[in-house]
Amino acid sequence: METRCSFDANLKVLNRDAIKYIAMITMLLNHIAHVFLTSGTMLYEILEDIGYFTAPVMCFFLVEGYDYTRSKTKYGLRLLLFAMISQIPYRLAFHFGNLNMIFTLLCCYLILVAMEKIEHVFPRTVVCILLMLATAVSDWGIIAPICTIVVHNGKDSPRKTALGYGLVYILFAFFNVQSYRALNYVNGVQGNGTGYEIVHALFSGTGIIVAAVTVLLFYNGKRAKRGRNFSKWFFYVFYPGHLMVLYLIKMCIG
Repeated sequence: METRCSFDANLKVLNRDAIKYIAMITMLLNHIAHVFLTSGTMLYEILEDIGYFTAPVMCFFLVEGYDYTRSKTKYGLRLLLFAMISQIPYRLAFHFGNLNMIFTLLCCYLILVAMEKIEHVFPRTVVCILLMLATAVSDWGIIAPICTIVVHNGKDSPRKTALGYGLVYILFAFFNVQSYRALNYVNGVQGNGTGYEIVHALFSGTGIIVAAVTVLLFYNGKRAKRGRNFSKWFFYVFYPGHLMVLYLIKMCIG
């Protein structure tokens, strides 16, 4: 399988598995911040923002995996299974009432199915919008489906993919500005001004830009030569597994 991007081949030094392992590390750092650190501190913000690299990368490889998988049905069932398995560790680790990231990826997968299988534009659009709205109650809701759609639509054009990631970055920053304002309102804080909120939101989306640069410039379109089955299942198991470990550590240290 060859890479679909046409940038300088000398830069393409990372295979799919290497990028996914990097994404797992950045996700872990983000989750460590959420489980153990105090929101608003500098270290918390740094680790949280580093973790925003993960979701755009996962959306990119979801689209690629959908195109190349031998069985789309099994692919979808794996996502469903691990979305269900991950919910309890996710809830224990974060105490969030929403659904986990694999549920979001499942909805993104169903959007890809709808885009492929539903011939007429109107019903296809309605189904995609409904699936997108379904992610409003899950991690990376709305943003991840949009990311999946722009990557899918730009998969034959690096320029379109880059512009799509730019759109995702802008939307993510916009939502973050509103989130900061809402949080300040709930906490009874006057805030640091709109300018600060905008700068904060723009920096928070740095991970999205780094993700775009990584898959467009450094991804060589290949898989690791060894340990493919291990890597395939590791990426599924790691998500609920690391959440449970973080929860148990938190319980042990009180």
